[in-house]
Amino acid sequence: MSGIINRISGPVAYVVNLENARMYDVVRVGTEQLVGEIIKLDHGKAIVQVYEDTTGVRPGEPVVNTDTQLSVLLGPGLLTSIYDGIQRPLDKIKEKSGDFIARGVNVEPLDTKKKWEFEPIMKKGADVHEGDILGTVDETSIIKHKVLVPIGIHGTIESISSGKFTVEETVAVVKTKEGKKEIQLSQRWPVRIPRPVKNKLPPNVPLITGQRVLDTLFPVAKGGTAAIPGPFGSGKTVAQQQLAKWSDAEIVVYVGCGERGNEMTEVLKEFPKLKDPKTGKPLMERTVLIANTSNMPVAAREASIYTGITIAEYYRDMGYNVALMADSTSRWAEALREISGRLEEMPGEEGYPAYLGRKVAEFYERAGRVNVMNGAIGSITAIGAVSPPGGDTSEPVSQNTLRVTRVFWALDASLANKRHFPSINWLTSYSLYTDDLKQWYQQNVNKEWIELYATSMELLQKEAEINEIVQLVGYDALPEKEKMVLDIAKVIREDYLQQSAYDDVDTYSSMNKQYLMLKSIMRLYEEERSAVDRGVPVERFQGIDAKVKIAKMKYTPEQNIEKYYEDLGRAIEEISGMTAEAK
Repeated sequence: MSGIINRISGPVAYVVNLENARMYDVVRVGTEQLVGEIIKLDHGKAIVQVYEDTTGVRPGEPVVNTDTQLSVLLGPGLLTSIYDGIQRPLDKIKEKSGDFIARGVNVEPLDTKKKWEFEPIMKKGADVHEGDILGTVDETSIIKHKVLVPIGIHGTIESISSGKFTVEETVAVVKTKEGKKEIQLSQRWPVRIPRPVKNKLPPNVPLITGQRVLDTLFPVAKGGTAAIPGPFGSGKTVAQQQLAKWSDAEIVVYVGCGERGNEMTEVLKEFPKLKDPKTGKPLMERTVLIANTSNMPVAAREASIYTGITIAEYYRDMGYNVALMADSTSRWAEALREISGRLEEMPGEEGYPAYLGRKVAEFYERAGRVNVMNGAIGSITAIGAVSPPGGDTSEPVSQNTLRVTRVFWALDASLANKRHFPSINWLTSYSLYTDDLKQWYQQNVNKEWIELYATSMELLQKEAEINEIVQLVGYDALPEKEKMVLDIAKVIREDYLQQSAYDDVDTYSSMNKQYLMLKSIMRLYEEERSAVDRGVPVERFQGIDAKVKIAKMKYTPEQNIEKYYEDLGRAIEEISGMTAEAK
């Protein structure tokens, strides 16, 4: 028997007489069968958040319980797809309803007619456990999709077939204690329940991004968590696109959560055009996009984060490294606030629900580098953009995010206005993974790396202190040693940290190139310091050949960098011949 709408307030419907109602069950609301989810049970009344526009829905209309939780369909065809917050493919919705999403549209998340070539790995009679890989499908020309035994199934393979199958057709039958279980290429999973893993691993392998300011000063580990708070126009979206394009994650899940429609349109237009630099193929072949703009129903925005992380967990379980971009969690928190207000819950700080911190923590805790159920190693690195009003990071969403994330990339509008990109402020940003990653850098880059990093950070901090003195006494009153610190810090800022996303060479720097660049700047620092001790004035270093070469080093292709480093070394050595004669 279906329930009846008793009262409705925006996306929240109050339903009576709904049989077998359970928390998080999906229901169909009203005569148009709108998708909704039970979020509260109160004395026989089910309170439902509706994922579509409820304009015109009236009390007295029926509500039908599907007896299933809000789930995503996982299988081949996820990559290259663009979904809304509840995994409805936007291209299929457009075919049905035109440029605007009509209400009550029901579209399958995966193409149920397309045939996929399945190659078994397991054989008949083999014992299998949950998470084991039965076989593979070439999902795109870049990624092999591994067909997994669904969670909860243990037994012996009774039959397994090779050939072409749709996502709904049976490829294997497993005999379990409970009976025979048919396995298809696809499986469903409730979005609010984390997929199980064997155990979590320590965060001691970095996610290499090719962005010097991140890899050198504020690295994030594979399976780590990072926050990018920043005001409008500070470069959050470009930073996330760079991470999607260049980081050494095999799969990218990008969740556009409540961003402005025109900004999301730009992302949707740009991503399909981006080329994967490692393969030359379109980046979309290893990307899933979830688009839920600010003018879409608010409840679906709240669900989009969970849809994204569940898809990420699925690819992690295949043994892939996944980068999850959430842009932006502030809009997600605003959706929580709006629904909480309609539920008449006691508000917390700035009107956000009192459980905001728990919800943020639950999301980021699903990241991690893990041993998955089949023994392979996979990871999800969660990178959440935060859009604090006016760039004020003291507001609740930023603060709750910073409590649970271990990397803080602080975007600075003043740097963006100076055309310094990535506009990450090196004085306020931090990474708590630096100590965990020391050993990796020493073994895989160079034993000197940690010392170079520490010296460069020290110089940048000294520069900030000296600049405060300059404002009081002027530059000319400074001792030569302090002028020299300002000189080298400027080289670090302009020739190392500044990086162009639009230059074919400078857009990505390998760890070897980053090491050679930083090593060259530190050699310049040692030579200048020695020269200043001999009485050479700092103004003698302006325009010297070594500085010109360092400025051009970022534009030197990877294959030429070793030779360029040697030539630069000879130019730096010329400073040692300088004497204190004639200024």
